[in-house]
Amino acid sequence: MKKLFGWILACLFSQWIFAQSATTGVSIIPEPVSVTQHAGNFILPRDVSISVPEGAQMKEIVMVLHSRFSVPTGGEVTLKHQGTATITLKLNSKFEDLIGKEGYHLTVSPHNIVITANEPAGLFYGVQSLLQLFPDQIQANQLQKGVKWEAPCVAITDYPRFGWRGLMFDVARHFFTKEQVEAYIDQMVRYKFNLLHLHLTDDEGWRIQIKGLPRLTDVGAWNVKKVGYFGTFAPPAPDAPRNYGGFYTQEDIKEIVKYAQDRFVNILPEIDVPGHSLAAVVSYPDLSCTPGADKYQVRSGERIMDWSHGAPPIALVDNTLCPANEKVYEFLDKVITQVAQLFPFPYIHLGGDECPKNFWEKSDAVKALMKREGLTNMEQVQSYFEKRVEKIVESKGKKFMGWDEILEGGLAPDAVVMSWRGMAGGIAAAKMGHDVVMSPTTYAYLDYMQGDPAIEPHVYATLRLKKAYEFEPVPDSVEPKYILGGQANLWTEQVYNMRHAEYMTWPRAFAISEDLWSPKASKNWDNFVGRVQDQFGRLDVENVKYAPSIYDPIINASVGPDSSIVVEMETEIKGLDIYYSFDNSFPDQFYPKYTEPVVMPSDASFMKVITYRDGKPIGRMMTVPVTELQAKAKHSD
Repeated sequence: MKKLFGWILACLFSQWIFAQSATTGVSIIPEPVSVTQHAGNFILPRDVSISVPEGAQMKEIVMVLHSRFSVPTGGEVTLKHQGTATITLKLNSKFEDLIGKEGYHLTVSPHNIVITANEPAGLFYGVQSLLQLFPDQIQANQLQKGVKWEAPCVAITDYPRFGWRGLMFDVARHFFTKEQVEAYIDQMVRYKFNLLHLHLTDDEGWRIQIKGLPRLTDVGAWNVKKVGYFGTFAPPAPDAPRNYGGFYTQEDIKEIVKYAQDRFVNILPEIDVPGHSLAAVVSYPDLSCTPGADKYQVRSGERIMDWSHGAPPIALVDNTLCPANEKVYEFLDKVITQVAQLFPFPYIHLGGDECPKNFWEKSDAVKALMKREGLTNMEQVQSYFEKRVEKIVESKGKKFMGWDEILEGGLAPDAVVMSWRGMAGGIAAAKMGHDVVMSPTTYAYLDYMQGDPAIEPHVYATLRLKKAYEFEPVPDSVEPKYILGGQANLWTEQVYNMRHAEYMTWPRAFAISEDLWSPKASKNWDNFVGRVQDQFGRLDVENVKYAPSIYDPIINASVGPDSSIVVEMETEIKGLDIYYSFDNSFPDQFYPKYTEPVVMPSDASFMKVITYRDGKPIGRMMTVPVTELQAKAKHSD
């Protein structure tokens, strides 16, 4: 009943919140459940006292408060465990149902700041909201002079809509160091994500040490460094050095897990099988169904799949574990035993996606398995594999999770489904009574382009910020109790370094954080995008890279009645003016302003476009080849 009251309260306040956020300095992502602003401001004194409860889980909260209110401000911070203080953190003596385990109350008055919560996680998230009330420079790691350190007086009640609020970081396609993973955790917790899904194995690398299976990291963690458009590289020369990659030792994993736990983040490990397993097959060829697997190499970005017939793909090399080979299940038992010991989170993700079957179809061992088990197709063969793997996972005291392909051929009894091919797999699983995490390409794939291919790093699909903000994890046709939450996925085939990983994550992860934390009724695009732009200033202070794609125009083309190419443009956010040229020169505010569809001159080679706001350039200069406009027009037919 109390949660229902909170939802009603959020609805009543939502319109008022929209109006006040952009004008009063209350600009928090994700949007809190309720915000009441009072007159006045809290002015941070030079000497700040912080009162916190005792306990091991308070260590990181204390460190955040100490660093943010001393390093950029130049002030002195003292800690106490009782008495009055500038900032007081309190744990409720009796559990308050309304705010649950991760919620909080935050009160800022002219004289002090008080955060109360049921558990330390709630205090941690209350601190993240508090910091967003102060000027951007509060995130600086050096002294900031001339800043007026003040925050608006507010009363905030806040708690998450979903318990599973995740980001997936693919460290298999390109390896990211322990320190880089920890930096990613630091970024995500500021926006109240609580789950990091680590994609640890794939065709390009095996990234986790498994004792007793040394070749997984001696051989499987390394390939040939290539730079360019991943998936189109020429096969490496036989003598090319295989020294690009890396892996996490078990001590590294323990440190990452502890680092995450200190920041109230769980880590979901993924070992992707039976497909996407080339690194494992190269390390131990007898895990394959296919003769000659001992000649395979860990993939460096060359083409190994034929996608021309859709999914599942046709494998050019067999990147699968053999479902008819008992050695595979012995191997997985050893791997899962150690993974279960390293990761305390109750779930283990075993992939199951995009498994090609063409080599299985040729295998005498698979044919014999089908006859023995009464299986009639390859989907049932994979289902046989998944059910056996689920039993291994459950024997370690863990819950089995996989991508939505594990539905095909029959779902394992207690499997949890992560739905990525749209929402359909999640809907089907929920209707069967299985728990689901929604992670659809439609809204949540951070490896997709964020704007026009003319300016974004090219990938096969586009996901704009506005579309990501439309993500609704609970379809009308399912019972909400089966939807654990959702997450966004950053696959890294085309992501070679941490700066680009940041670019692909932000600001779209802002949208996902709000989709998963804030009340559904409070979502408002115009209000959200204003707060996103406020966050850009904070990311600038932190030197975190982000995509400015919301400032670039959306460009479409069609074929006119006289076979001409007609160009139409719009902006993702309000208040932008578009200027363009077809004469190869660089447009500015003195060039033609876009007001209606434009016919492309017949002899033009390029269209150049830029956006302005309030008379100043804000978007990037875009150069769009006429061939691309022609392709857009053809596609529109």
